[in-house]
Parts: sequence; C-alpha cells; structure tokens
Amino acid sequence: MIRLIQRELEDYLLLLRSVPSLVVTMFILCVVLMNLLANKEFISYKYLALDCGFLLSWISFLCMDIICKHFGPKPAIKISILAVGANLLVCIIFKLISMSPGHWGQFYETGSQQVNDALNATVGGTWYVLLGSSIAMLCAAVTNSGLNHLVANSIESSGFRAFATRSYISTCGGQFVDNFVFSTIVSVHFFGWTWAQVFFCSLTGAIMELLCEVIFSPMGYRVCERWERENVGETYLEYIQAEDE
Repeated sequence: MIRLIQRELEDYLLLLRSVPSLVVTMFILCVVLMNLLANKEFISYKYLALDCGFLLSWISFLCMDIICKHFGPKPAIKISILAVGANLLVCIIFKLISMSPGHWGQFYETGSQQVNDALNATVGGTWYVLLGSSIAMLCAAVTNSGLNHLVANSIESSGFRAFATRSYISTCGGQFVDNFVFSTIVSVHFFGWTWAQVFFCSLTGAIMELLCEVIFSPMGYRVCERWERENVGETYLEYIQAEDE
C-alpha cells in the first residue's frame, strides 16, 4: 500500500511538471469561477436552465480533451481531481472571508446591511451546492476522459476530424453527466425539480455547452499539434510507457 501511494505521488508530481502550467491554471481557474458564477442564473425555463457558470464550463472540458489527447485519460482525470481539490480549498477560504467582520465595498455605496449579508451568502456558498458540484465534476471528468479515449480507439481517421469527433462526443456525454448528477443531488432534493426537468435540462444544457466546444475546438486542436511538435511532456510519456510494460 505504501509503495502504491509513493508511486502515485511520484506519478502526480511528474505529471504536474509535464503538463504546461497555462493549461492547468486555466483548468483550475475555470472550475473555481464556475462554482462562483453558478450563483447567478443565465437562462431559466422549465426545460432549459443555465447558470452563468455555463459560460466557462466548456473551457474546463476543452482542457480535459487536450490533456486526454496528448497524455491519455488517466492524467486528464488526475488534473480534474486537482482542480476539484483547489476549488474546495478556495471555497473554504471564501467561507472564512464571509464569516469575517467588516463590510463589503457595496455596503458603503448602498448603506444596506441586506446587500452586505447577500454578498456574504453568495461568496460563502452553500454546502450542498459545493458537494453537488464537486461530485458532478468528478463524475463528468471520468465520463469525458473515458469516452474520449474510447472514441479515439474506435476511429481510424486522424487530424482535426478525429480530434473533433472524440471531443464532441466526450464533451456532450461529460456535460450531460455533470448536469444530471448536480441536478439529482441539488435541484431534486433542495429545489423540488421533477425527473423530467432533470433529464431535459441536463440534455439541453449539454447541447448548449457542446456548441461552445464546437466553436473553440480548432484552437484546442492547434494546441495539441504544437505539443506534439515540441514533444511536450516527453519524460512523463516515457514514464507511463515504461510503467505499462
């Protein structure tokens, strides 16, 4: 067991040194901001409900697709776990800040204690929303990376068409799982959603988020091409190849 933990830790550290920091930073930043922006609704209909976190969620899935394409599904999941862990840490910090004395700048503009309390509640977050979003993100990461790898092994084409095919299918599946798990944990139990609303809102939300991925996937493919030309993460790729043997 100790040997296994040491090997996983060694793998994690080498992976973090191998994946370009900009992609990891964007991934973590998007997950943190998604959690914060989820407090404001973007579109709200009976069978289509999107919060403002939707505007950034596609970036985290595109980062996962890029990492999965170059390093494989397991590294993509590991980076996702890191992002969820960082989000939990930030949420703890935000909670402590919301409990601290003093007023937000908006209080001095409005003179309203209700505004100050509302900002504290928004920044502090709610435990069940944090729990639901964390579990949903982990389930979505496994689904997205697994589907991406599965589709890649089942197609013979290469180039952008192959990247787009594996990315679109995995993103749609991953986003649906993300929305469905979150809605099941949070919306059904705390907001009284029906299962019909859970299914259709998860599906329509996944389609909307997929459209964003379609628009920006050429940029993701160019990043993958550049990584291959520059042999990014060559040490880690050789390491996992040796481990498999």
